[in-house]
Amino acid sequence: MALNDFLPSRPEGVRMRIIKKINDAVAGLEGALLLTIILLMVFGAFLQVILRFFDKGILWGDIFLRHLVLWVGFIGASLATRDGKHINVDVFARYLKKPLKNYVMAFIDLFSATVSWYLLQAAITFVLEEKEYNSIVFNDIPSWYFQIIIPIGFGLILIRFIISALTRIVDARRPEGTAA
Repeated sequence: MALNDFLPSRPEGVRMRIIKKINDAVAGLEGALLLTIILLMVFGAFLQVILRFFDKGILWGDIFLRHLVLWVGFIGASLATRDGKHINVDVFARYLKKPLKNYVMAFIDLFSATVSWYLLQAAITFVLEEKEYNSIVFNDIPSWYFQIIIPIGFGLILIRFIISALTRIVDARRPEGTAA
């Protein structure tokens, strides 16, 4: 597989179109999951408030909601990375012309992917250790069930940075005036 497989000589590159379609499908699933979790969090928090009004409550409710925040954070970070809305500092890129700007941004994306790779490795180690030590969150539910989103999130972010870098390189190599 050569870089030319991703270039416009193959009307935008068959592989690149497939990658974008898969990326869009994953984003759709993430969006649906994010909406579901947020609704569950709102309902759960509301239920906790109502039950506490009657001196009741779900013992594990607050812990459950805190762990859902972790899921919302990582799914949201993945979607933000996909849309280029993540935290970035584009001090140099804003002053560069298109081809060079795309290469610089691709380099930054690849650097970010490298950082994400190391964070993914650390997250996998963390979750495996949690599983090995049989940490329990509540009601005999292992903590790693909730923490599995950490390596999944970093993995998705890693993939999104790689896709962004490839897209930027393809755009930089595209002749001026040709459509994307």
